[in-house]
Amino acid sequence: MSLQMALEVERSSDDSLTSQIQQFIKNEIAAGVLHPGTRLPSSRRLASDLDVSRSVVVEAYGQLVAEGYLEAAQGSGTRVVDHLPASGAVVPALLDEGWVPAVRWDLRPGAGNTPAFPRREWLGCYQRALQGAGPESHAYPPLAGMAELRIELARYLGRARGVRTTPGEVLVVSGFAQALGLLCGVLPQFGITELGMEDPGHPGQRQFVRESGLRPVPVPVDEDGIDVDALARTGVRAVVVTPAHQFPTGVGLTPARRAALAAWAREVDGWVIEDDYDGGLWYERGGRPLALQRLDPERVVYAGTASKTLAPGLRLGWVAAPPQLLGPLLRHRARHDLGTESLTQLAFAELLRSGLFDRHLRRITTLCRSRREALVEAVRKHLPGTTVLGARAGLHAYLRLPPGTDEAALVAGALRRSVLVRGAAGFHVRRPWDAPALVVGHAHLPRSALTEAVRHLGSVGHWFEPSASPRPGSSAASAGRRWS
Repeated sequence: MSLQMALEVERSSDDSLTSQIQQFIKNEIAAGVLHPGTRLPSSRRLASDLDVSRSVVVEAYGQLVAEGYLEAAQGSGTRVVDHLPASGAVVPALLDEGWVPAVRWDLRPGAGNTPAFPRREWLGCYQRALQGAGPESHAYPPLAGMAELRIELARYLGRARGVRTTPGEVLVVSGFAQALGLLCGVLPQFGITELGMEDPGHPGQRQFVRESGLRPVPVPVDEDGIDVDALARTGVRAVVVTPAHQFPTGVGLTPARRAALAAWAREVDGWVIEDDYDGGLWYERGGRPLALQRLDPERVVYAGTASKTLAPGLRLGWVAAPPQLLGPLLRHRARHDLGTESLTQLAFAELLRSGLFDRHLRRITTLCRSRREALVEAVRKHLPGTTVLGARAGLHAYLRLPPGTDEAALVAGALRRSVLVRGAAGFHVRRPWDAPALVVGHAHLPRSALTEAVRHLGSVGHWFEPSASPRPGSSAASAGRRWS
């Protein structure tokens, strides 16, 4: 293997070439530039690159091996030793990342909580895309996305979601995060500096919006979805919603609320951002609700992603944008990046065109439905009094615990039993005292593992202590429908 290494020698120096090479490598290791386990070029290759005698490099490597900086093994070359102290811990890069303990069962939503990736189908589509790609496919991609993918997305979204759009109105992005970031950058041009967000909702998304320059405004969610009357009282002119399968509660936005939300957007001259985050994973009979966007394509921005149905690592998403927003979105994007990687777009276009994506979606729907059923049965058996809210869909479930449950104690006790689970408190901005819940990811674990994890949850001592009496005005006292 012809490895390369950035290394400089000064021929006019009083130090020998061997000494310079030794000292340079030592300094790079000490500075953390050369990491433990890094493989170095062969002595022959490095000597050729530096235009020095091979014996100079052999002597330098040999001395560094003797001093314990490098190790050499027959057939595996020379590398920096593994036992040197690390240069520092890797700092989490995402807003909702932090220290994560090693556990047997990780039930967090979004923590690798995706079913199997279709490796064979993806490889075949990627090969066909690569074979058919002309020189233009290797140039900088169009800002709006490759034409092939925009055509297939318009067809698929119309067929599978009822989205009213054209290829010219589709924007390919690097996941919903980029779509939201672009929208946060454009909305101030229309006098919008606040963004309504569902409560409960994704805490990392709220922070993302705040750091993108807009003020997130919490809007309560009840059993019918987002409260449109409460939204109107906030005075905001844009809102992010998850109408098909609200995150994290799982409730669906009712037809009456859908119509009211579209009417609100027209009345305030604003926009609704529809986050169709779970990619159509629907397990109920009767079919999945159609996109909210179809009620008013001029006021509803539809955004989808391949993160839940394929893999978040693809960083592949799409936006069906009203014409009034599409131009500003493209101009704003041009100031930040040069488009989404083209060959991945072409491979996904082939996956859609061939019908292989639909087949994959049916396969993982069957798998995830089975795992959801196992979770529901385990909850019924091991967490008495707990209700699984919302539609049977997506990759997570919202488990509403009995009033009086000490949510924090349950989460802490579960961790001691090697079960990592998130309580609902972190998803709420305004959380009633008597609405304890868990948000559980279930798509990545086999049925037996889900059953065992929930059994351990149920074994946490004293996790359920009924309240003596509900507080005045609480939802338990009033039997109201709203929990946030």
